[in-house]
Amino acid sequence: MFVRFPRRLFLFHLLGFTFAACKPQGVVEGTLTIGVINYGGGEQIINQYAKFNSYLGEKTNSYIQLEPVFNENRAVERLDARAWSLVFAPPGLAAIAIARHQYIPLFPLIGISNLRSMFVVRKDNPITELKQLQGKTVALGQLGSATGYYFPLYNLYGTTLAEILFAPTPKAALELVAQGKAIACAVSEAELSLYSSQLAPTEFRILFKDPHYVPLGVVLIGPNVERNRQEFIRKVMSESSSDLAQEVGYVPNGQVPDYKYMISVVDRVSSISSKLQNKPVRLF
Repeated sequence: MFVRFPRRLFLFHLLGFTFAACKPQGVVEGTLTIGVINYGGGEQIINQYAKFNSYLGEKTNSYIQLEPVFNENRAVERLDARAWSLVFAPPGLAAIAIARHQYIPLFPLIGISNLRSMFVVRKDNPITELKQLQGKTVALGQLGSATGYYFPLYNLYGTTLAEILFAPTPKAALELVAQGKAIACAVSEAELSLYSSQLAPTEFRILFKDPHYVPLGVVLIGPNVERNRQEFIRKVMSESSSDLAQEVGYVPNGQVPDYKYMISVVDRVSSISSKLQNKPVRLF
């Protein structure tokens, strides 16, 4: 197995992606590009996927390229370009890939099975209902995020906001609330638990929690991969060791979640997406 690493890893930081490629010896039957979101932007993701890339390349006689991106917005651009053969996709991105780009879900990702989206305000803020965000500035996540973008916009449908601030990360969204630049932000309960202590002494309070659970993310395979080859890749990935699958975060014998409701949320939000940069923002 020949492993190639990039000459200049600093391009990872400048361009938002890099490649870690594995090529089998002998005849190569094609290239498989793996897309993944790497929020932190660190180079450790190359090591995280190295064994999996080597395994997949050897079993499929493929040249494997890993292409991490920093956020969902960049990931949507790569889907639009049909650049990825396999995608390790969080829920919002998965819904877009399935509904608009004919990607097929193969396996669920390891994750929180009861994840829900919610709006958070400062603890000392007096508002008690979602409708009181009318005319206010709200911080949301990036296009493609289920808990930070799609579910909150779905819940705000019919509202007029003063402005929407799009934060690059959940922590940044909470910071906008802590600084008073936004009255509320949309995050998941897990993200609030993870980052709230880092933003002390500011204390936060849950204003509204969506009643629907967000489906687990999934591994997707693209329509640019020939059908018989899709099935072969599915077989190879299902037969990987549990340690190898866990290292990159998927469940080989897991049931793919139902994305019907998630896709309906994405469709509703897409109908108002052209208005989101306006001031005020009329969400109808």
